Amino acid sequence: MPKVLISDKMDPKAAQIFRERGVEVDEITGKTPEELKAIIGDYDGLAIRSSTKVTQEILDAAPNLKVVGRAGIGVDNVDIPAASARGVVVMNTPFGNSITTAEHAIALMFALARQLPEADASTQAGKWEKNRFMGVELTGKTLGLIGAGNIGSIVADRALGLRMKVVAFDPFLTPERAIEMGVEKVSLDDLLLRADFITLHTPLTDQTRNILSAENLAKTRRGVRIINCARGGLIDEAALKQGLESGHIAGAALDVFAVEPAKEHPLFGTPNFVSTPHLGASTTEAQVNVAIQVAEQMADFLVSGGVTNALNMPSLSAEEAPRLKPYMALAEKLGSLVGQLSHGELKNIAIESEGAAAELNQKPIVGAVLAGLMRVHSDTVNMVNAPFLAKERGLDVREVRHDREGDYHTLVRVTVGTAQGDRSVAGTLFGNSAPRLVELFGIKVEADLAGNMLYIVNEDAPGFIGRLGTTLGEAGVNIGTFHLGRREAGGEAILLLSVDEKVSEELLAKVRALPGVKTAMALSF
Repeated sequence: MPKVLISDKMDPKAAQIFRERGVEVDEITGKTPEELKAIIGDYDGLAIRSSTKVTQEILDAAPNLKVVGRAGIGVDNVDIPAASARGVVVMNTPFGNSITTAEHAIALMFALARQLPEADASTQAGKWEKNRFMGVELTGKTLGLIGAGNIGSIVADRALGLRMKVVAFDPFLTPERAIEMGVEKVSLDDLLLRADFITLHTPLTDQTRNILSAENLAKTRRGVRIINCARGGLIDEAALKQGLESGHIAGAALDVFAVEPAKEHPLFGTPNFVSTPHLGASTTEAQVNVAIQVAEQMADFLVSGGVTNALNMPSLSAEEAPRLKPYMALAEKLGSLVGQLSHGELKNIAIESEGAAAELNQKPIVGAVLAGLMRVHSDTVNMVNAPFLAKERGLDVREVRHDREGDYHTLVRVTVGTAQGDRSVAGTLFGNSAPRLVELFGIKVEADLAGNMLYIVNEDAPGFIGRLGTTLGEAGVNIGTFHLGRREAGGEAILLLSVDEKVSEELLAKVRALPGVKTAMALSF
């Protein structure tokens, strides 16, 4: 039974879902990194919020760990490259707090428009400064969205309901999606020039870091109001303070800061500045939602192989997983075979699919091929880290789908480029479940790929099979299955034999010494 550790405080429904899905779960919170390292080795999964830091050191202490699930959207506390290198899937719950975060952005926009925090403090201090707090209406104003993904689209919908005009900057926003959202897609410079309010809904990446820099803040129209409920680091906070003090920026509301917790900050006390302590996801509903979602996603992965909202692996639904499982087994075997038979530096790899295989999600199949290929050189490779390792090594990976259906109803072909030329193998599924090799280096050959095998290239001549059988028999090696293929009579032939035990180097030397043998290798699957 898979075993999961919940290391941060989480709604009790998460543990309940794990148990209902057949996953053993322990709730042990508040541990120091050293204490976590001492126990993490017992677990297949780790469910966290923002407190637990999943570092290289924690991952090194977790040989059985398969998945880390973050109940929430931000994964700044997870070393994703280190997790990928170790083959650990990292998941988050990007939609569990979307409504809550979007509503918080709208709330801060109202707070800025009507100066609510300052008016509240003034009134409760016994003042009645009705003329001091002159607000602005949202109706008719232009809202500039930086980031038009899930949360941004919800903010846009609410803003349109307030009769605002919405313009959006997002490199991935298509014109069709913009029309569907009811927003105008614009450049960043155009947005800065036109927006009365600007709200940010983008992750923190190298491209978005400091997106509202001093230079870009200077491009905004005088009297702009800025809201950030996304990530700290998107705004130059010193330039923001200068803009508020000069009056160019009429107001700013931050729920996130470059350094958190922000217990002291130069912006605190600045006129027309509103701040909240990273409350974007802080509603009862959101906390329940993200706990339920992370438990469901992790349980799906550990029990059935489904992958949802992973940041370092392609998604694979729990419904897809059973159908893809035999294809992934075939793909891994083909990758392993071509890896064992190809010597020297690999330049590139092409994974082709045709027939029924071409209709499937290709990412898991590609991952399985690469895992089989690279496992020849490392015993820690799996589907998760294989694409990462291939990219790290500069291996050019190409995937090709063919609409055609050939001799087989489904076919996967793997071709690697080497200094000696291309090496290609192909396989199919018998009965939609049993992986079977059908072509090896251009020669038709049907074979199971399992256990210990002997691969031989020889001249097709009478008596060879008898001599080979005698050699193996004298060494006490029993033949399980025997598969033969050849280009033409008297030409080059390929033999694949499954044997009951590993073939020794001494026996391989005797096989290579047989007349007509060009190549002999031991394989294992």
